[in-house]
Amino acid sequence: MTTVKNDNRFIEKAMNAIADPCRLSILQEISRKGEICCGDVQGLTGLSQPTCSHHIKLLSESELIECRKEGRNHFFALNKNNFRKVSSFLERFHQV
Repeated sequence: MTTVKNDNRFIEKAMNAIADPCRLSILQEISRKGEICCGDVQGLTGLSQPTCSHHIKLLSESELIECRKEGRNHFFALNKNNFRKVSSFLERFHQV
C-alpha cells in the first residue's frame, strides 16, 4: 500500500508541475535542447531570476528534471525515467 501511495504522490506532484504554462514551456525547451541552464530559462520565459528559480525548484522537487552544477552554472535535463512513469500512468486511461 505504501508503494501505491508513494506512486500516487509522485504523479500528483508531477502533474501539478506540468500543469503550469511556464513550467510546461521549460520542459518543452529542455526536451528540444536536451539540457538548458538558468539563463536559458530566463530568456525563454521572460521572468525574473527568482521566479525562474522557483519554477525550476518545483520541477526538481517533482523529480521531472535532474540538475547538475558545473562551476557557477546549473544545468537541467529531463528525468526520462520519471517521464516514463507519468506516461505509463496516463496510458492506463487510454486502455479503459
